[in-house]
Order: sequence, then structure tokens, then C-alpha cells
Amino acid sequence: MLDALTIAVAVSALALAAWCGFAAFRDQPTKDWHFIGMAVVSVLALAQLVVGVVQLARGERPEQGMTVFIAYLIGAFAAVPAAGFLSLTERTRWGSVTVAAGAVVLAVLEVRLYDIWGN
Repeated sequence: MLDALTIAVAVSALALAAWCGFAAFRDQPTKDWHFIGMAVVSVLALAQLVVGVVQLARGERPEQGMTVFIAYLIGAFAAVPAAGFLSLTERTRWGSVTVAAGAVVLAVLEVRLYDIWGN
């Protein structure tokens, strides 16, 4: 895995979590700007998914098993978009809380992916 990409995804996810958490604190739902932030984080997670699949295709293997690694890659890619879709159904402050929680989950998944790969 690319360490710089893992760090970039985790930091951007935590920034998104803080931003949406602040919106929830101010009693605001997710807005268009939040969805742009979610798109940026999702593109970074997609880039990591592609890098992970390419490394697996080249014959590199994670220390803790390929199945677990692939499951975490897919989960990391899906965390923020799933939270974004849920926030569309809840147009109150709880939509912002949902996105903040999804972004924190992504950051934790990034740490776990780093561990699984064996760095």
C-alpha cells in the first residue's frame, strides 16, 4: 500500500468528520459543500482501492490475508458514500452526524488496512 495515500485518505476523512460534526453542532443538515467534501474523500478512497487491487494483481500479498484485505478495501470505499446516501434521507442535524460517523469509520478502516498490509 502507498503510505502517503493511506495518510491522505485518513486525514481527509477526519477533516470531513470535523466539518460535518461542526455542522451538526450548529444544528444544520448536510449541504452541497459537504457533498463535495464527501466526493473528494470518496475519490481518494477509490484511488486507494485501485492501488490495492493493482498491487494484488502484481503478486504482492498482505501479511494478514487477502480476503480480509479486500473486505476492508471495499468497506473503506463504501463508508462515506453510504453515509452520504443516509444523510439524504435525514435532512436534519442527524444527517450531518451520520456523515461525521461514516468519516470516522473510514479513518479507522485506514489504520486497519495499514495493519493488515503489514507496514
